[in-house]
Amino acid sequence: MFTCAFLRTFAAKDDETTMFQLCRNECIRLTGVSALLHFLVDGLCICCLYLTTADGSIDIVLPFVTYNVLAFLTQPLTGWWADKMQQKHWMLLASVLLLTLAVLMASVTTNSQLAEIRPAHGLVNGQLSTAVLLGMGNSLFHVWGGKQTAIRSGNDIRALGVFVSTGAFGLAIGGVFASWFLLYAFLLGIGVLAVTALKFSTGNASYNDQYPHDMKYWEGVWYFIVLIMLIVAGRSFAGEAYTTGITKSTTLLLVLGAVSMLGKMAGGWLAKGLGIWKSLLLMVVGAIICFIGRNLHIAVMLTGIFLVNCTMPITLYWANTLIRGKEGLAFGLLAASLIPGYLLATLDLSAIRLWMDN
Repeated sequence: MFTCAFLRTFAAKDDETTMFQLCRNECIRLTGVSALLHFLVDGLCICCLYLTTADGSIDIVLPFVTYNVLAFLTQPLTGWWADKMQQKHWMLLASVLLLTLAVLMASVTTNSQLAEIRPAHGLVNGQLSTAVLLGMGNSLFHVWGGKQTAIRSGNDIRALGVFVSTGAFGLAIGGVFASWFLLYAFLLGIGVLAVTALKFSTGNASYNDQYPHDMKYWEGVWYFIVLIMLIVAGRSFAGEAYTTGITKSTTLLLVLGAVSMLGKMAGGWLAKGLGIWKSLLLMVVGAIICFIGRNLHIAVMLTGIFLVNCTMPITLYWANTLIRGKEGLAFGLLAASLIPGYLLATLDLSAIRLWMDN
């Protein structure tokens, strides 16, 4: 009897190890597919916006502002919705549908055969409708991906970094090489990968998919969330401040996108290897030194941007940990926090310009 019990114990451990490995492999696949989707979604959105405003018939500011407001500032709401949904795959499907409608709207709006009979206000409305569809599709995708990556990886900081990293390079590729062929290729890739992602995200729950969704939080937790949001806004400001006053050529835009992507990706691995506080200290001190000497050489500036972006998975990890079970809301709040920092850095305020030039 002792021998049988002993063998059963080891058999159970073997089954547990096998199940854990299968869950780990599924998590890696889902993270990889979600990261590729992030690249394609952001690339499609910027590519589509560029194509619909390329004729210069209206001020391009309005469509871009509309898109950014909906894509970023609605994420706390869509993130809250993601936390409430039981069948989260519907959010990804809704995102793909909205992005598809946006591409169709852009194609109709910019059709040269309709240019002569289309009234001017029809073009404007078409461009704004495209921006609205893109913004809402982008918002839904980001909170779906952030939520799925967090719960399936057990809030693994490396997985968080990989997921958030690829969007920056997608923006660079979509903006620099904007064309109708690229736009349709992006859309086709999104459709194929979305089906693959649904297969992984609706499969058997992994060991790490056991997040409690009815947790009680102490009142002070939201003060820490606000503090993290301020840190994110400051990081957004710092990232833009690095490149203020620099003429961004095609090559530089691609390099900046690649460096931002690699920084976000590397940040999770550094934090996992060195520990969060040691790696954060390295990132912050290094970024400050690089900011001071950013005019010495472009390599210094790029190193600073790399280090600034390394902090992104850390803040997301903190937010997910503080409000565990509300990863969609956490992702949305931090995404919305990017806008104030970006606006502060890009506004033509003499005091800010003077500070950054000194």
